Amino acid sequence: MTSHQPPGLGARAALAAALLAVDPVGLGGAALRAAPGPLRDEWLALLRNLLPESTPFLRVPLSAGDTALLGGLDLSATLHAGRPVAQRGLLARADGGFLLLAMAERLGAGVASHLAAALDTHQVALERDGLTERCPARLAVVALDEGASDEERMPAALLDRLAFHLLLDPATDGDEAVHWAAQDIQEARERLSQVSVPDAVLQSLCGASLVWGVDSLRAPLLALRAARAAAALAGLDAVDESHATLAASLVLAPRATRMPSAEPPADAEPPVDEPSPPEAQHADAEPPQDQPPAEPPGDDTAAEPPPDPDASPQAMEDRLVEAVRAAIPAGLLAALQLGQERQARASAAGRSGAAMKHQHRGRPVGTRRGEPRSGARLNVLDTLRAAAPWQRLRQQVSPGPTRIQVRREDFHIVRYRQHRPTTTVFVVDASGSAALHRLAEAKGAVELLLAECYVRRDRVAVIAFRGPGTELLLPPTRSLARAKRSLSALPGGGGTPLASGIEAAGELAAQLARQGDTPIVVLLTDGRANIARSGAPGRAAATDDALAAAQAFRLGGTSALLIDTSPQPSEAAQTLAQTMGAAYVPLPHAGAEGLSRAVQLASKPAR
Repeated sequence: MTSHQPPGLGARAALAAALLAVDPVGLGGAALRAAPGPLRDEWLALLRNLLPESTPFLRVPLSAGDTALLGGLDLSATLHAGRPVAQRGLLARADGGFLLLAMAERLGAGVASHLAAALDTHQVALERDGLTERCPARLAVVALDEGASDEERMPAALLDRLAFHLLLDPATDGDEAVHWAAQDIQEARERLSQVSVPDAVLQSLCGASLVWGVDSLRAPLLALRAARAAAALAGLDAVDESHATLAASLVLAPRATRMPSAEPPADAEPPVDEPSPPEAQHADAEPPQDQPPAEPPGDDTAAEPPPDPDASPQAMEDRLVEAVRAAIPAGLLAALQLGQERQARASAAGRSGAAMKHQHRGRPVGTRRGEPRSGARLNVLDTLRAAAPWQRLRQQVSPGPTRIQVRREDFHIVRYRQHRPTTTVFVVDASGSAALHRLAEAKGAVELLLAECYVRRDRVAVIAFRGPGTELLLPPTRSLARAKRSLSALPGGGGTPLASGIEAAGELAAQLARQGDTPIVVLLTDGRANIARSGAPGRAAATDDALAAAQAFRLGGTSALLIDTSPQPSEAAQTLAQTMGAAYVPLPHAGAEGLSRAVQLASKPAR
């Protein structure tokens, strides 16, 4: 057999490519998380060498829309024939082969939904432009994830349907030599339908999936598919424990979200079952006279051997759990041991604001019927596609010199979508009680976060309240120098006009929203107000005014985070956060950097 494994490619990644070549439709595909480079190219070359030469291998551009994926009206053929003629999309053309997704971490939700539907139903439905057609789409997907951070991930709906999540890293992937030839893959494909799976293997894979916190029901099914492909590749007609172990390490390990629960100590003795009183009473009773005593069996007695504990489903499940533990990368294993569950997130770039529609600017997201007025851009191709099916009828009704008659109802204009800029409004309690507690850490956190917002091109504003009222220290800006100067000059001391600070934050957030920004308010306070809205001192009136201002702020619908600057979590701050509809985070004892991490985590909008 000829070796097809490149020298720089690890054994696990090469084996995943071989299994995917054996059962591409059943396994769904693979997600490769690696930067562009020779290692990723070697894996793709290995996969293509193991497939028949006639296997389709199509690339999906990042800008692909519904027409490119699903198909649509063939404009030139329709105009020539005078009737609607369908054109197949990428999903139908890739039937029996692979689709290659470049920059999958930036994949849109619409494209991901079409791909997920094709992987589930193995067909593509075309119902548009007056066409109704269903084409087979038995394919697999290879997603190239080039995300630089954990936030940049491909859509979870598509990632869940791909069996292998590979992090191409030769240092952690093993260096065992693996040899295959295209003939081996072809023989394994022919044998795949005859491979049987014992019930114990299926129970063990499901049990290991639950132990490691893999909630998706597709994961054990994909692991079962991988085990069958491994058995077929090995030339066997039944799946054994070695194939299940391999499948668990390849499919379940990257999906682990928690550590297994603690087992009972090894020296704990099982409880001894004491005989019940009737049994104890007759324990020494002699056998009946008319029944001879039982004789010990001789050597020729066909007694069944005791069951092997290592062959039980529970023992196999325990070994699969350990196989998953050995396959988890060291960094992820340490995170799981600290109780940090791994969450699959949708594709997101940085901390961009909420998406909004725009008529002139942003990323094109398709077309819609409409007239090109007020600067709207006409989409010529979709306009011609809408007019093409009606040309024969229009020429008969009103013959004219033009070959193509386009009417007002055929016009299609381009739809755009852009993300609003994010502006974080820090509302800092600079009163005497806050100054005694953690005002210095709050200043440091704002400075750290401002530097990070500058990298992401976000804006930051700073409001301080102390003494008789509130002051806008820093209007919305990206200037790091201005922010540092305003924060360094912020004094501490005086009363706590909490209601005034909340009202000022709500007014600034509403102004930013009207300008098209996505405001996020971060309130740093201990929640103990002592200056009323009128400016008069008094804790009871000030508290009532603060809660009233918090209720009004909540009606505005602005995302907010309240950071409790008290030495210990205070009930007043928690009540204020609940009234505002804000997330509550007590100030960690890690100083400014710890506060900055808490602000970043809580201020990320849901995607």
